[in-house]
Amino acid sequence: MNALLSRYLRPHRLVLLLIAFLLLIQVVTNLYLPNLNADIINQGVITGDIGYILRAGGVMLLVSLILGISSVIAVYFSARTAMRLGRDIRGDVFRRVESLSLSQVNALGVPSLITRNTNDVQQIQMLVMTGLTMMVLAPITAVGAVIMAIRENAQLSLLLIVIIPLMLGVISIMIFKAIPLFKVMQVKIDRVNQVLRENLTGIRVVRAFNRTPLEELRFAEANANLTDTTLKVTRIFAMVLPMLLLVMNLSSVAVLWFGGHLVADGSMPIGNLTAFLAYIMQILFSVMMAVMTLMMVPRAAASADRINEVLNTVPDIVDAAHQQRPDGERLGHVEFIDVGFRYPGAEEPILRGINIEIPSGTTTAIIGGTGSGKTTVVNLLPRLLDVTEGSVRIGGIDVRDTPQEELWAAFGLVPQKAFLFTGTVASNLRFGLPEATDDQIWEALEIAQAAEFVRTLPEGLDSVVEQGGANFSGGQRQRLAIARALVRRPAIYVFDDSFSALDYATDARLRRALRDCVEGATVIIVAQRVASITTADQILVMDEGVIVGRGTHDELLLSCETYREIVDSQAEVGAVS
Repeated sequence: MNALLSRYLRPHRLVLLLIAFLLLIQVVTNLYLPNLNADIINQGVITGDIGYILRAGGVMLLVSLILGISSVIAVYFSARTAMRLGRDIRGDVFRRVESLSLSQVNALGVPSLITRNTNDVQQIQMLVMTGLTMMVLAPITAVGAVIMAIRENAQLSLLLIVIIPLMLGVISIMIFKAIPLFKVMQVKIDRVNQVLRENLTGIRVVRAFNRTPLEELRFAEANANLTDTTLKVTRIFAMVLPMLLLVMNLSSVAVLWFGGHLVADGSMPIGNLTAFLAYIMQILFSVMMAVMTLMMVPRAAASADRINEVLNTVPDIVDAAHQQRPDGERLGHVEFIDVGFRYPGAEEPILRGINIEIPSGTTTAIIGGTGSGKTTVVNLLPRLLDVTEGSVRIGGIDVRDTPQEELWAAFGLVPQKAFLFTGTVASNLRFGLPEATDDQIWEALEIAQAAEFVRTLPEGLDSVVEQGGANFSGGQRQRLAIARALVRRPAIYVFDDSFSALDYATDARLRRALRDCVEGATVIIVAQRVASITTADQILVMDEGVIVGRGTHDELLLSCETYREIVDSQAEVGAVS
């Protein structure tokens, strides 16, 4: 945690110095006030000197005013620094997650990453905000108050030898028991987020399979585990505060008891006793302030470890040291050379010996059974995943040697699961080309067969799109996702099973419109329906991670048994005439 705080507080050095100066003023004024109060009692109240009381009282008010102003300014800058630190950490965590490969994101876990960038960062913020005031102010005030208490009466100060170790012992026991529980708590928060996220995103499946009661039980179990751990931590702190208050009250009684005897025999003025009592209270309150801050330290330390785990994860997909740029004229030329891919920790490779050549301006379709490796093949193109064997080349250059930004710019990707962002229809379609005009957007919508339903929306292109496109049907989302890729006008289009939610008539119209739109560009289609790919320049048939057939539709009907089986299985529903 120290390394994390040092890294993100370093840019705020000047503000930290200002806060330290303001805290020093607070300490001095806090320690000076009991001394002034003692003088008023000893030299004003006892002697009846009203003038001295008024003069000393005026100084007391001025010191209190300085104390109040410095406190307000210190809290303001502490809060601002904590908020900026949280902003910087969240930004770095987000950028690091953006740079990780799909396998690394899955290994860390999406719900956990959300928790780390929200709840965990918040724990760090809270610690910094209180730490810059209480954690700094408390020990300095305590040390100063000890010195001033000894100055008032060294004999009475011997009580501190008993009081301070007693309080420190209570705090140490609390920290020792709380730290392991805080680490467990963050993991259980992850679990609650995971269950909640799965239920929200899969609510239709849950209801369709009548799993609502069982999902409620699953959430209740995760929630109960988190609640139990939280209660254990709360019980620890619930015991600590009364114990500290008991120590404080007993300390006050002891000071008044022994101090009263010193006042009675004339060895200590009454004003000095009140000052001594004030200093004892300052010492004890400082310890309590430190406890309140230390309560946050174990949880913040656990959160810092989790944040560091993300920040210290080295992306396994990075730009090469010696980068090459593809030839613009051959940008659409795609090659797979002896490509193999194995997911981390998997026993068997997903792809083996994949050799493909896709000339610029041609259409290539990939078909095969579920789990045959079709989506993995297209994910290797824009380096969403990196090959473990062989190479993938775009424009004659290995994708690993091409700058990622330039590589991504060459693609218009329509993923298997169409995803829309919160915003408007127009903002979603401009996602890949912010400067696109309304005319370009409408042209893409016409080709994607989406213009008709967009025109029926209350505000047309400015109609609201809810998170994930939840206010549109599956077919509408797919057509909008296709239009988004068309607006970009890339060199390579990748349609990963992007027509599955469309009816046959819409599918046929869309494919006819696409032919003219994508002319000159390379088109790669991952499909389930044979009817969607019969006109492709070449069709690749995959089975269990290898290519078992390649050629045109007619050629494959004669040469590839796997392809014939796929065609026959779809013949009953009229997929192929």
